[in-house]
Amino acid sequence: MIFLDNEGITNPKLNLALEEYALRNFSADSDYLLFYINEPSIIIGRNQNTLEEVNQNYVEENNIHVVRRVSGGGAVYHDFGNLNFSFITDHDVKSLNNFKKFTEPVIRVLKSLGLDAELKGRNDILIGDKKISGTAQFSTGKRMVSHGTLLFDTDLAEVANALTVKMSKIESKGHKSVRSRVANISEFLKEPLTIEKFRNLLLEGLYEHSAGFETYHLTSGEWKEVHQLKEEKYDTWNWNYGRSPKFNIHRTRRFPVGEIDLRIFVEKGNIENFKIFGDFFGKEPVEKLEKLLKGARYEKLEIEDILKDIELREYFGDIPKIDFIELIYGEDKIEI
Repeated sequence: MIFLDNEGITNPKLNLALEEYALRNFSADSDYLLFYINEPSIIIGRNQNTLEEVNQNYVEENNIHVVRRVSGGGAVYHDFGNLNFSFITDHDVKSLNNFKKFTEPVIRVLKSLGLDAELKGRNDILIGDKKISGTAQFSTGKRMVSHGTLLFDTDLAEVANALTVKMSKIESKGHKSVRSRVANISEFLKEPLTIEKFRNLLLEGLYEHSAGFETYHLTSGEWKEVHQLKEEKYDTWNWNYGRSPKFNIHRTRRFPVGEIDLRIFVEKGNIENFKIFGDFFGKEPVEKLEKLLKGARYEKLEIEDILKDIELREYFGDIPKIDFIELIYGEDKIEI
């Protein structure tokens, strides 16, 4: 197995691009191991509705990356206290969904540190009743990646803040995350370790039965292609948000002018249908507004741009535009 050096990169979009590039382009003659640590970020499973998983206002205010990965499973929070590992191997029917095979060497190293770690359920590593790792897989049919995250010394308060969704009444076909009781590996260690030392111990332990292992450094040409994949895929709204499964939103709020009731149908991140109901009085028919918003990205900045020159008092009476936009897209101050 060859160790891939990611050169200390902490940008999650670049690390995920590197992982996918290695999966699709590196020689099938060898297996590869990749470690990386990400800046604060939420990594969304391939089949999830992004807005159903993240506290959008919070991630925007705190500059937390939101990135979709190629594998399924639930949303996870990464920061500098979180170590991520990836095994890139040949596709094997017996290995696909066989999380035990790829977690066993990690568990062996954890046990060598005096930790009573074990695989529980389908794909989680626990110490006692606390989850310290989750894993996922993706296969191209020829090659596969089995990757996971190790909570070493992450900010668990931020996990709750970033993944606590307040968006009301979303009905989605996406696969919702199941929250577990989590803990940091550092809490169970008898002697304190830095995450860098932990990474090195893990790397040594994974190769303890090998005569030696090769470290591979990407060429400048390969890095150029990794950056191109990042820019064309992982940097894009279409991948991170637009690939969300279709979902419906029902949001209602009572204003001094009356109740406004919105029914929004979103598919591939775009508003496919937008209906306004309520007991308000207005001069202009709301069908004009509905038509304006139909086809728009379900994204706050785009909605603000569409409505920037619209006089909402013509449709509803005296209502602040910021409050109407909050009703369409925001997360707080909603009365159901």
